[in-house]
Amino acid sequence: MLEKILTVKNVTVNLSGQTILQNLSLDLEKGTSLAIIGPNGSGKTVFLKTLLGIIPYDGQITWAKGVRIGYVPQKIEADRHLPLNLENLLRAKSEILKLRKSEIYSITETVGLSPKLLKTPIGYLSGGQFQKALIAFALLGKPNVILFDEPTASLDQLTEENIYELMNELHEKQGLTTILVSHDLSVVYRYAHNVLCLNKENLCYGTPEKALNEETLKKLYGAPHKYHQHHHDN
Repeated sequence: MLEKILTVKNVTVNLSGQTILQNLSLDLEKGTSLAIIGPNGSGKTVFLKTLLGIIPYDGQITWAKGVRIGYVPQKIEADRHLPLNLENLLRAKSEILKLRKSEIYSITETVGLSPKLLKTPIGYLSGGQFQKALIAFALLGKPNVILFDEPTASLDQLTEENIYELMNELHEKQGLTTILVSHDLSVVYRYAHNVLCLNKENLCYGTPEKALNEETLKKLYGAPHKYHQHHHDN
């Protein structure tokens, strides 16, 4: 039996008088990958920020002892005139965490960023390069859990595939527990051990093969939702 790394019990989030999440409960096992799906406004990003302790909530969220969390946001706009290169950005966090400079180079090599790109102003990085930079930033400090909030939003299909392959490689080689918000059901089938169907409340939770069906997806999105089933490679 796998060890639990996260327990969520009856979590409710109210913001500005509106209920964003209601009575959400789940258990997540160490080393597994969870995908979160749902329509816009269903509370997916709010749930991630609640797990990070950014948003107040009622209920119980319990992380296992020794959990270190990394977070990759959906998107950050980088000012092209900002006099800050990628190495400056990563070094700022590494100095706060008192990490050795060598860790920066090790992590950027892991995510496929060249030494030349470290000297590039962040506003001049391509979408894919900047997304890899955000992943590298999240990996500093050796997290054992990473939260990804739609990390391929606005990227082209090839770059998107490269980012998902990188995420899967990090999950498998480093044994990370990953929580991924995604709109792409093919990605859910390919990379996730479990899926959470979220629309303010938990509409389904389990393996993609068992949890996702036409009835559930219709209830989730309010209309028939086309999807393709992929068997998990593991």
